[in-house]
Amino acid sequence: MRVLLARMDSLGDVLLAGPAVRAVAARADEVALLCGPRGRAAADLLPGVDRVLEWCAPWIDPDPGPVDPAEIARLARMAAGYDRALIFTSFHQSPLPLALVLRMAGVGWIGGISADYPGSLLDLRLRPDEPGRGDLPETERMLALAAAAGFPSPADTRLRVREPLPDMSALTGSPPGERGYVVVHPGTSVPARAWPAERCAEAVPLLVGAGHRVLVTGHHQEKDLTARVAGDTGVDLGGRTSLAELAAVLAGARVVVAGNTGPAHLAAAVGTPVVSLFAPTVPAARWAPYGVPTVLLGDQDAPCKGTRARVCPVPGHPCLSSVTGRHVVAAVERLMGVAA
Repeated sequence: MRVLLARMDSLGDVLLAGPAVRAVAARADEVALLCGPRGRAAADLLPGVDRVLEWCAPWIDPDPGPVDPAEIARLARMAAGYDRALIFTSFHQSPLPLALVLRMAGVGWIGGISADYPGSLLDLRLRPDEPGRGDLPETERMLALAAAAGFPSPADTRLRVREPLPDMSALTGSPPGERGYVVVHPGTSVPARAWPAERCAEAVPLLVGAGHRVLVTGHHQEKDLTARVAGDTGVDLGGRTSLAELAAVLAGARVVVAGNTGPAHLAAAVGTPVVSLFAPTVPAARWAPYGVPTVLLGDQDAPCKGTRARVCPVPGHPCLSSVTGRHVVAAVERLMGVAA
C-alpha cells in the first residue's frame, strides 16, 4: 500500500503532522509526504517519510503565484501511482482543490476534513464541526483523520525528528546530551506573532544575570535581528545553522524562548520545554507547542484575538509588548523547576 500524505503550508505545520505520519507509516509499505517549499526542510526531518514531494499550492501559500496549468499537470504526475491519500489541513483550509488534482492523477481513495460538501472528491470526509472536533491541537486533528482512515494513533504521540542529530558542541560550547543553556529565538514568519525586538534584547542580559548562558538563533535573513538581541551578553548564532543543526542546538537547551513559529515546534520535537510568546491571532489551543512543558505568555484576550492577522492590527502590539524580560526570566525558571 503506497500512501500519499499532504501538508502544504509551513515548517511548523509539517512538524505537527509528524505523529500522524508515523501512524500511517506503521501500516503502509511506502509513505510520501507532499509539502510546500516553506515546509520542505521539516518534511526531510520526519520519521516515517520515505519520499518528499515538493509543490507550492496557490490555494495554501500566503504569497501565491498565479495558477499555472503546467504546474497542475506536474502535480498530477507526481501523485500518480499512489493507492490512498490523506490531505491534512488546518480549519481555515480546504482539502478539495488538492483532492480534485489527486482524482485526476488516478488516486483511488482520498480522505480529508472538509466543511464543504466534497461530492465525489473525498471517500472519507470528517466534518470540522462535529462534537469534540473544535479547538483540537493541530496534531490531534491530523491523528483523528489518520485513525478514521484505518491508521491508529501510535502509543507515543509526541513530535519527533530523525536522529542522530548533528553534533553542534563547537557552536554551543556544550557536549551532546548536556543541557547547559537557554535559547532565545526572536524571529517569526509572521510579523504579528513577533515579540518586539527591544523586549527580546531586554530579556537576554536579564537571563544572563540570572545565571543562564543564552544562545540567540535565527535564519540567515534574521542576522541583524539576532545580533541586536544577543548584544554583548548572548551568543549570536543567527544564520549559522541548517534546520537539522538548529534542532540539535534546541535539543541541547534547557528551555527555548520563542514566538508562535516553526522553531517553537522544532523545540517540542526534540523534547525541550518552551516559553511560548503567543499572539492570540490564532488559537493557542490549536497551535501552542505540543507535548512538552510550556509556559504561555501574551494576552490571549487582546483585540487581535482570532483575526489570523499577519501584521498586527492593534497599535502598539499590546498582546506581546506587555510581556517583559522579567516575565520571561520567571517563566524560564518555572520550566527549569518542572524539568529538574
